[in-house]
Amino acid sequence: MAANIPLFSLQRTTWVEPLAADRLLSVCRLRDEQTVAEVRLTAALPGLEILELGAEFEFARLRPPADLKERLARLVGVRVGSGMLKIIPGLIGPEEGCRQPIYMVEECCHGIILSLTRKVLLAAPDDPEGRFTFYSGLVEKSIRLYDRCAAYAAGTPLVAAYEAGLRRSQGESE
Repeated sequence: MAANIPLFSLQRTTWVEPLAADRLLSVCRLRDEQTVAEVRLTAALPGLEILELGAEFEFARLRPPADLKERLARLVGVRVGSGMLKIIPGLIGPEEGCRQPIYMVEECCHGIILSLTRKVLLAAPDDPEGRFTFYSGLVEKSIRLYDRCAAYAAGTPLVAAYEAGLRRSQGESE
């Protein structure tokens, strides 16, 4: 009998922890056959200004730019919040080697946002129908949730109403 050996394995995790009453640390780690990487972002509360940003990347095939540390330093002072999905790539750069660092910085920012919305999530109703309505309404209130986790992935039930609204606004029929 042949052994079950995985041909590809991917582990990506993001977590947020308080460093002090006025600071949060968000860490995104990635490990697969080609990459071992970590991005660490420290943000100030309550304004969510990025105070520090560091990264370590080991790529077997695709390397980030040699000046990645300097590019990440451009984000110090930027606020985690609206507009960041345009600001981050604009400051880090368009090169192919920047795609993974950009994604991981975005994940750190989303982790901070989601950690601060925990109290909102705990306010969901107890009944299943009410919970579904509550959670599906969150993506319409904060589009940053869309396609950022399995529950809010494109095509899932929780985003169906949001996607229908997008199609209507773009003049598409349902």
